[in-house]
This record gives sequence, C-alpha cells and structure tokens, in this order.
Amino acid sequence: MKKILLFVMVLSLAACGSESADKAKADASDAKTTAATAEAKKTKAEQNIPVIKKTQPKNTRPQPAAVALADYKAKNEGWMVNFEDAKAKSIKSGKPILANFTGSDWCGWCKRLDKSVFHQPGFKEWADKNVVLLELDFPRRFRVPNEIAAQNNGLKQAMGIRGFPTIWLFDMKENPEGQMAINPLGKTGYTKTLNEFQQTIEGFLKKKG
Repeated sequence: MKKILLFVMVLSLAACGSESADKAKADASDAKTTAATAEAKKTKAEQNIPVIKKTQPKNTRPQPAAVALADYKAKNEGWMVNFEDAKAKSIKSGKPILANFTGSDWCGWCKRLDKSVFHQPGFKEWADKNVVLLELDFPRRFRVPNEIAAQNNGLKQAMGIRGFPTIWLFDMKENPEGQMAINPLGKTGYTKTLNEFQQTIEGFLKKKG
C-alpha cells in the first residue's frame, strides 16, 4: 500500500513539473514576441517612416471679386450693359438691339470675335448707324453686380443661349397684352471678318423692314 501511495505521489510531482515547464516555455515565447514587436516599432521610428493621415481636401480657390453697379461697364467701348436702357434707346431710335452674349475673361472664341469684328476700324461707325449695342457678360474671374447677373441670366434663358459667343439681333414690339416684348430677328456666332459679320446682320435687318 505504501508503495502505491509513493508511486502516485511521484506521478503527481512529475505532472506538476511538466505543467511548470510548459508554462515557462509559453511565458518565454510571449516575451520573445513582445520583444520582437517592440523592436519592429523601434526600427520604424528610427527610420522616420511618416504616418499618413487622411484629411479632407480644402477648397482653396479664391472667390471672384464683386464689381459695384456704379463701377460696372462693358468690356468693349460703346456697348451698354443695362437692358432697360438699351430697350428705351431702341424704341426711341427705331434701331434693333445687337446683344452679345459673351464670357469676356475666359471664352477664347469670344476674344477672337472681339479682335476680328468689334475692335476693327469701321465697326463702331457701322453700329452707330444700324443697331443699339448690348453686352451680356458671363465672366468667371469677377462677379458682375447682382442686378446685372439676374438680367443676363434671364435673357440667356429667354433667348435659348447654349454657348458663347452668341449674337442676337432683336427689336421690341407690342404684344397682344399691350406690353413691349422681344421680337427676334436672327442670331450668329463667331465670325472671322467684319465684312462677313456686317453682311449677316444686314440680312437680319431686312426682316425688320
């Protein structure tokens, strides 16, 4: 009986010894892993590896400067910017309105039209005899006065403007309700020469009679 008890005690001690050894090995493995992780972090820090942070893009584009109504003038000399003033002049003189829908500071074809037609010698003299000049500008590098912007957008929609430059010739006629309304005579776009432009507009003028 004593031998049996002694044998059981020996087995118990052996089992405890085995568990202790296994735990020691596990602790050593965990310590090794922790040390490796710390070393890796230290290596990255020593290498100055940048930390990439996601940030929301900021809108740094400056807003266009506003122009006061009193200071606002057409880019091209001799052109009006107020539709009501142009309408009154058209009715009084009997001349139709030549409306230039333009993007003066960004539209390449608009700038070409200025150079090929509106800045040519003879244009002003021809225009003074035949039409009332109205510039309807849609710039991007500055803001036209609010009153002018509302006017230009309204006429753009009314005349079905889809691109720049667009030149509309129209006069004012009384509608059945007794109100003065736009009477379209014809439109054109970029024109290479003053002579070609004049011929086109004069063709529209014949519709007026």
